[in-house]
Amino acid sequence: MKWLLVGASTIAAEYMISAIRAQSGGSVAYVVSGSEKRAAEYAAKHQIPRYGSDLDVALASSDIDAVYISSTNEKHLPQAMAAIAAGKHVLCEKPLGMSLEEAAEMVRAAAAKRVTFATNHHLRCAGSHRAIRALVETGRIGRVLSMRLHHAVFLPPHLQGWRLNDPNAGGGVIPDITVHDADTVRFHLGEDPAEVVAQMTASGLGQGVEDSCMSVWSMPSGVQVFAHDSFTHRYAGSGLEIHGTEGSIFGRGVMTQKPVGEIELVTAKGREVVSYSTHDLYTQGIADFEAAIAGKGRPAADGPDGVKSLAVALAVREAARSGTRHSVNYGGF
Repeated sequence: MKWLLVGASTIAAEYMISAIRAQSGGSVAYVVSGSEKRAAEYAAKHQIPRYGSDLDVALASSDIDAVYISSTNEKHLPQAMAAIAAGKHVLCEKPLGMSLEEAAEMVRAAAAKRVTFATNHHLRCAGSHRAIRALVETGRIGRVLSMRLHHAVFLPPHLQGWRLNDPNAGGGVIPDITVHDADTVRFHLGEDPAEVVAQMTASGLGQGVEDSCMSVWSMPSGVQVFAHDSFTHRYAGSGLEIHGTEGSIFGRGVMTQKPVGEIELVTAKGREVVSYSTHDLYTQGIADFEAAIAGKGRPAADGPDGVKSLAVALAVREAARSGTRHSVNYGGF
């Protein structure tokens, strides 16, 4: 499968190019950037044969099978819609759009065009998270009572910029990290958050956007969820806990792009270290996406998954802005 990269991004350079090339016959054939100069430099550095700044020209290439979009958030809608119109399969970074309406529009357009559309929620591709989900699904901790996510980290300098100072580009910790929490909660609990309350702050790193947020979510089943997200915590680490009537799961250091961290199951029988596959998250995500294109299963996170994770993040931000409990609107998904 031949891929077009839309966005000469850090995530593509660090993870996605190698994940695409790890597939049988997989290749990155083209990269498009808003800057012709950046596209040329990026293509040379990563051995990509074609490059440019005109997306329509790239999409007119008959040998391009799939498009990976990792531009800034405000560009996702027009770029995804152009790729869908060209009949290309699309894997888009989260959040899918700047609004629920944008996300829903691209997902519905892909369905109408009958192309595969997916959201690059990498955490559900991790061996650690799949092992945790299996523990929940097989009843190892009984009925789930609560879940806590600690996704408060320090945003590395090379990833700063628009994420910290440009609300018009979709900056802020909520669209960047809380949206991951939403997908992770949905993945593990198998249900969608109903209501949220939240507080957010700009504690010095963020300029014009929030850089820290704490929120509590209520689930239809009665499970309570607490999420702490931040760009400013240098030494806090990350992790999740799922507590049930018969046990608890502790995932330490698992809210990351790499196959690392520790999982511990605690029950009346004592403490048990849980092993898991340490495969590359992004390679797994591309494999699942290409299998879905071939009619063998579904993407790890499909379009509706992306819509729903964005819906939760938008509700968290609105709850924090208003200081009131906010219902999550899923826009019919």
